[in-house]
Amino acid sequence: MDTINKLIALVKVEGIDFLYKHKLWDIPYIKLLYASGVFLLFLLFRKLFSMLVVGFVKKIASKTKSNLDDNIIKIIHEPLKFLFIVIGLQFALDVAGIHGDSISKVIKSFFIYIVFWIIFSAINVSKDSIYKFSKKFGRELYREIGAFFVKALKILVFSVGLVSILQTWGINVSAFIASLGLGGLAFALAAKDSASNLFGGLSILADKALKIDDWIKVGGVEGTVEDIGLRTIKVRTFGKSLVTVPNQVVANNPIENFSRRDIRRIKMRVGLVYSTTSSQMVKILDEIKTMIKTHEGISQKDTVLVNFDEFGASDLSIFIYCFTNTADWAKYLEIREDVNLQIMKIVEENGSDFAFPSQSVYVESMPK
Repeated sequence: MDTINKLIALVKVEGIDFLYKHKLWDIPYIKLLYASGVFLLFLLFRKLFSMLVVGFVKKIASKTKSNLDDNIIKIIHEPLKFLFIVIGLQFALDVAGIHGDSISKVIKSFFIYIVFWIIFSAINVSKDSIYKFSKKFGRELYREIGAFFVKALKILVFSVGLVSILQTWGINVSAFIASLGLGGLAFALAAKDSASNLFGGLSILADKALKIDDWIKVGGVEGTVEDIGLRTIKVRTFGKSLVTVPNQVVANNPIENFSRRDIRRIKMRVGLVYSTTSSQMVKILDEIKTMIKTHEGISQKDTVLVNFDEFGASDLSIFIYCFTNTADWAKYLEIREDVNLQIMKIVEENGSDFAFPSQSVYVESMPK
């Protein structure tokens, strides 16, 4: 038994001696082992914090009437979890004896990142409040203005955060851009396009030319607006493809907004056969006019025209021009279908028929 105990003691001594004498990257194994233990301990703290502390606070917050405490938890939960990793990394590096200016800058960069992560999360959580605030600038476009504010704030926070991290590493951003020479010129030109798109987006919102869900046609692109951004608008075409249009293109081109109309036009020609008599034509015209002027789907305050206007190559042409009292496409098609069916009925009841392209051949004499 004494021999076994001596052997165990010898192994312990040799093992500890091995950990102290042997190194990795000039760091003793024992310090790396301690550092790993410290880091794992902070990962355990992180898990306990997420399960116990945050879980307990969420239960309390769920019982309050205000959403403020719930929003605060949403904002800080993930950044605080990452903070445990950063603090654990810092302590682990201290235990391992790893120091240096670069290590210090990395840790500082992580802390700056956490701060701006919290601000970024606060913007996401505060979207509803921003949309509510944007109603002061116009109820019709509050969603678009709100989305514009949110994106602008996110870009501002990201830019300030990036500059702060670069400053930590001793990089003077303005001097860096100025020192790029031709690269700086290219950056300036790119910024010019970005500025054009930004002001284009502002002019779109200011003019109230369009809003989300509008059916528009601009620059050869037709579809419904899905998003109005700082740089582009996104249009979903009727073929279900998504087209991204730069704001400056939208601002500098005519915009046809089909959603802004409250009526839709019916414009068509009805061709009758040449065998139709004048009395039949007069009666058909009168009945079509009466039908259109009494139709509940036709706008009576707008232009209504029904005229026999020309002798066609193979038909007697009736020109019909009116407007439905709705801009909804499905309802418009229903109204137009009903108008067409009633015109067919009127023509049939008056003993006439619809013409189709045809030619008459006359033979002056038959060969002997």
